[in-house]
Amino acid sequence: MKRSTFLILSIAGVYGAVLHAAAWSVNNFLMTGPKAYLTYSSSVAAGAHSGMEECKFQFGWERWNCPESALQLSTHNRLRSATRETSFVHAISSAGVMYTLTRNCSMGDFESCGCDDSRNGRVGGRGWVWGGCSDNVEFGERISKLFVDALETGHDTRALINLHNNEVGRLAVKATMKRACKCHGVSGSCSIQTCWLQLAEFREIGNYLKIKYDQAHKLEMDKRRMRAGNSADSRGATAETFHHVHATELVFLEDSPDYCTRNASLGHHGTEGRECLQTGKNLSQWEKRSCRRLCTECGLRVEERRTEVVASCNCKFHWCCTVRCEQCRQLVAKHFCARRDTAAAPNHIRRRNKGHKR
Repeated sequence: MKRSTFLILSIAGVYGAVLHAAAWSVNNFLMTGPKAYLTYSSSVAAGAHSGMEECKFQFGWERWNCPESALQLSTHNRLRSATRETSFVHAISSAGVMYTLTRNCSMGDFESCGCDDSRNGRVGGRGWVWGGCSDNVEFGERISKLFVDALETGHDTRALINLHNNEVGRLAVKATMKRACKCHGVSGSCSIQTCWLQLAEFREIGNYLKIKYDQAHKLEMDKRRMRAGNSADSRGATAETFHHVHATELVFLEDSPDYCTRNASLGHHGTEGRECLQTGKNLSQWEKRSCRRLCTECGLRVEERRTEVVASCNCKFHWCCTVRCEQCRQLVAKHFCARRDTAAAPNHIRRRNKGHKR
């Protein structure tokens, strides 16, 4: 089959038709490959979207909260920074694309793809054999590479870092897969089991990559050799650096900026106006400290606002078979980061943004 020319699909258009998420700031999603692969484009768009939704969840109560402008996947598309945060964006979006393609394949959405039965019939371990319908991650990985990695047309260090972090995301999908089994035997004795591999919940992949984010490794490049541009000396410096990087390790090149303050040119909105958590059921310690992290340590104050919310209440079951509820209104206290009164603010307040605090 002939290779098609590069096709530039507007991501806003794809989301408008598929996910009604045209508010995304992504301008273009560059794709290449056989024309038959265009049938996967909606799954690719849905996967990138699920990746960014997971990114927002993982960073919901941190200074950098995965804004809409975060998915600038290619180095030719304004994303010239290579921070710890952009490493996570590449990994989670790549994982989302591979995950969705794999899941849709197993569900029979593609004519050219089905379950991975390559190991069926083999003994997997004591008391069990491979069988059933394993999720076809090899297919998802192959198509994901075709679509996502095609965004990186450069050969500089940033492009190589992006490609590496894309691969970290795909490896995360494989690393979190679960073995599911079904018992066989007389009267359910489970003397033998048939087992297959299936995708974990995507939240588990997000949690896995969040740990990788916290452990991300900063590359220390030889700037003297890098100034040589795209020469053999520059490529040699890059190759030496990547030689010591593990395949599952997120990497970045530059320290994170101060996410406390607004920076329109970088797409950072700052923390003023952000909601934080002080009270509530089942809050983690990280969530309980969100007001200090987002407000106080950024030189802002915590402002309490009371908002009226409407919720179903006094629900009753009526035979047969409906549930009727009343609509109750109640005032709920929420907390937000607000600017301090400059006249009253003490002189010793300083923002603390050391390390990679988000």
